[in-house]
Amino acid sequence: MLVFSSPGGQRQHAPLVEIEASRLQDPFEHPGRADAIHDVLAVDPAFDVVEPAEWGTAPIEAVHDPGLVAFLERAWNDYQVAHPGVHDVVPDVFSMPQLMAGMGSFRPHDNIDIELGRWCFETTTPITQGTFAAASSAVDVALSAAQAVLDGRQHSYGLCRPPGHHAPMGLYGGYCFFNNAAVAAHHIASTAGVKVTVLDVDYHHGNGTQQIFYERDDVQYVSVHGDPARAYPYITGYGDEMGAGRGTGSNFNLPLPAGTDDDEYLAGLAFALSAIDAFGPGVIVVSLGLDAFHNDPTSDLAITAEGFERQGALVAQLGLPAVVVQEGGYDVAALGDNVRRWLIGLESSAR
Repeated sequence: MLVFSSPGGQRQHAPLVEIEASRLQDPFEHPGRADAIHDVLAVDPAFDVVEPAEWGTAPIEAVHDPGLVAFLERAWNDYQVAHPGVHDVVPDVFSMPQLMAGMGSFRPHDNIDIELGRWCFETTTPITQGTFAAASSAVDVALSAAQAVLDGRQHSYGLCRPPGHHAPMGLYGGYCFFNNAAVAAHHIASTAGVKVTVLDVDYHHGNGTQQIFYERDDVQYVSVHGDPARAYPYITGYGDEMGAGRGTGSNFNLPLPAGTDDDEYLAGLAFALSAIDAFGPGVIVVSLGLDAFHNDPTSDLAITAEGFERQGALVAQLGLPAVVVQEGGYDVAALGDNVRRWLIGLESSAR
């Protein structure tokens, strides 16, 4: 399988801390995650690891608010002018609509402290000096993997970091700055003129991907994830969220109970795949999170390495070209092999 990876790019986003559950803690999302995956795949002859092409910002702005792109490009430097020497930049104030209820809309503001709260929706996602470069590199990886499939590959894998599926059109957060899978899916749909399904198997619901495609009928979003009644991002991922407007019926969420094991997960995934089959896409983009692993510090599911391989094999039964884009997975010791096992399962149909 062709693997796109940018070790130098992904390492540029290197936060020292994150704020979660009212605590300062070591980041779950750090460069070692991608290094662990790269190191496993690079020594396996089943995988051909190459660098991505550079795509620029136009494909990102086709999906995201150009204002978000421009902000992320200059945010760290602007913050250093106001607050010299800060390594990890997080908002102090969030521009919530309720603050202006009954008083009109927010005034345009160029104060970096206010802008942070305009573009960010939570506290676990600091901006560092190399964040924009790393996030842009992750999009390059996803787009290069997508183009490989458009050029005739049956499967490809993009080792994206930082991940992307929590980033909606006009915000960043949830460790995500640009929505790598959404940019890839839009590129495929607009270039090839085919319907695309984004299948999200990360433990956490991809609120950003859902928001981007919620009113579109050319890109379906299908997600199997921890029930948002107890799992981040809490506000989206419920089963009654089915799309709107032209996209009505093109959004499918399957929340899972705590403790879901391999067999139970596979049964749910099979149900989700039936929705994909009914939609009839020409290509699928898989948002591959491995945080459903039984030992992952952010999850309460019970999936094993064998279970991940079975997941990939089940997806392969769709017989569709697949672009696999890396999302979460935070048990770093097991992460590389878990990714490898999922991809081996997917490739089982090609042997």
